[in-house]
Amino acid sequence: MLFAACSSPSTVNSPNTSATSVSNSAPSKANVLRFGYQKSNILLKTKGILEKRLSPEGVSVQWIEFPAGPQLLEAMNVGSIDVGHVGESPPIFAQAAGASLTYIAGIASSPAGSAILVPQNSQIQKLADLKGKKIAFQKGSSAHLLLVQALEKGGVKYSEIQPIYLPPADARAAFVKGSIDAWVIWDPFYAAAQEATKARVLIDGTGINKQGGYYLATRKFATENPQTVKAMLEEIQKLEEWSKQHREEVAQTLSPVLGIDIETMRKATNRRTFGIVPIDENLIGLQQQVADTYYQLKLIPKQVNVRDAVLTKEQYAAFSPKI
Repeated sequence: MLFAACSSPSTVNSPNTSATSVSNSAPSKANVLRFGYQKSNILLKTKGILEKRLSPEGVSVQWIEFPAGPQLLEAMNVGSIDVGHVGESPPIFAQAAGASLTYIAGIASSPAGSAILVPQNSQIQKLADLKGKKIAFQKGSSAHLLLVQALEKGGVKYSEIQPIYLPPADARAAFVKGSIDAWVIWDPFYAAAQEATKARVLIDGTGINKQGGYYLATRKFATENPQTVKAMLEEIQKLEEWSKQHREEVAQTLSPVLGIDIETMRKATNRRTFGIVPIDENLIGLQQQVADTYYQLKLIPKQVNVRDAVLTKEQYAAFSPKI
């Protein structure tokens, strides 16, 4: 899957399925894998590799689309989906809201694939210039964390900016209209905005982002269906390895599906770091730092213990592919 982001492209007309529009009845048996995805993470679905792997085992795959990571995890919490893929921030906000979820694998970080954009003729030249400015981003997304970290680097307090919580489609419209001063976004929307709006990059995630996103599942599904989770992660890992060696084919495949021109798709694909990583102490520690940061900024209502959403080493050993 591509682009560990938290929303769907503004350049395509995609159904914004919400948790309430999906059946919350869990399958009586583990014969269905309900996979929550975002439009920008569509390569896995397009290739059909999960169906090929799981069909002989009597498991079908149901794909359910969401506009962003927070909505996807809301659906997971109410039992509408079994697994999904989001950035590093949505699980923290979901846990803080009392959601039940489990980390099953990490995604390799692609720091160059996210950025803070400003209009080409903007007077904002450095991070300190963001003080007092209107900055749009998806609340609780990887863009949210990038902004928090960038502001700290620039010596600006979060309380000194005007956060404008908008999903990518609305944020892009506001950016083009000139009603916001900056936009924090990820690929492929980042690449598309560079091309279409001639936006200027104030800073990207290089040297700031230390982790990518995560694959998550309901605890019930992960613990009761380790073989299905194992098969799924093995196929994802194979696709990631293939994508690393076939970037042009990835771009050619995704360009028409996402409605993004091939040059923009190439740019986004070439910035991508492919791969999945196991849940280990390092990732748990990094994710706890994210949780602590949001709590200190009073962006979540209570302290989050990431380990509450982590399985045992024995449980991970049952399905984690050798990486």
